[in-house]
Amino acid sequence: MSGILEGKRVLITGVLTEASIAFHTAKLAQEQGAEVILTAFPRPTLTERIARKLPEPTKVIELDVTNDEHLNRLADVVGEELGGLDGVVHSIGFAPQDALGGNFLNTPFESVATAMHVSAYSLKSLTMACLPLMQNGGSVVGLTFDAQFAWPQYDWMGPAKAALEATSRYMARDLGKQNIRCNLVSAGPLGSMAAKSIPGFSELASVWDNRSPLEWDLKDPEPAGRGVVALLSDWFPKTTGEIIHVDGGLHAIGA
Repeated sequence: MSGILEGKRVLITGVLTEASIAFHTAKLAQEQGAEVILTAFPRPTLTERIARKLPEPTKVIELDVTNDEHLNRLADVVGEELGGLDGVVHSIGFAPQDALGGNFLNTPFESVATAMHVSAYSLKSLTMACLPLMQNGGSVVGLTFDAQFAWPQYDWMGPAKAALEATSRYMARDLGKQNIRCNLVSAGPLGSMAAKSIPGFSELASVWDNRSPLEWDLKDPEPAGRGVVALLSDWFPKTTGEIIHVDGGLHAIGA
């Protein structure tokens, strides 16, 4: 039986470690029949080492989503490798240390601007860079952390994720005519490299111990990866502008 991504060509950002959702998305995508290409920044060599642990060899491209030169050449580089794209995975987020860890009221705008550019605006810039390769439509999937709430220690990454969620909805509106779907997966906390950069992350993660209806495992990114792969597939042909929660159900629980 062929996989649900058989014949699909997918670009995946954000593979930093085996603990990342992006890595498990790439692994599952290959297992489901997709050709995968990865992007990395600032250390492509790190991603190349991690990529060797995937089921199939894959090319790694250096891509700083805040660098116009990198974005402008992306379609040419990916086109040479894959010929086109059917899916794009945005797994990129960053905020300077002074924008996290309980410093919300004292964070300077420069740090907020960096968080917004890298974590939210980049969804649009990455998608537009890939658009010439998506002539037959496709699926764009990003990763968020439920921006309905103010989380402990998360600070300006919260507004950045809210901006990401709004950006995805507007992209769904404007790209629908080209048969491109734009959706997000809202995952629960995981012990990834990104999470470890958040001061006091354990306080945030402990919320799941008490409130999640389904048992949540901080060490298991695969459920979120499965959600991303499902949205990349043709099994959600008319779903766009949506946020799929893969968080053990915590988003539905008030207290």
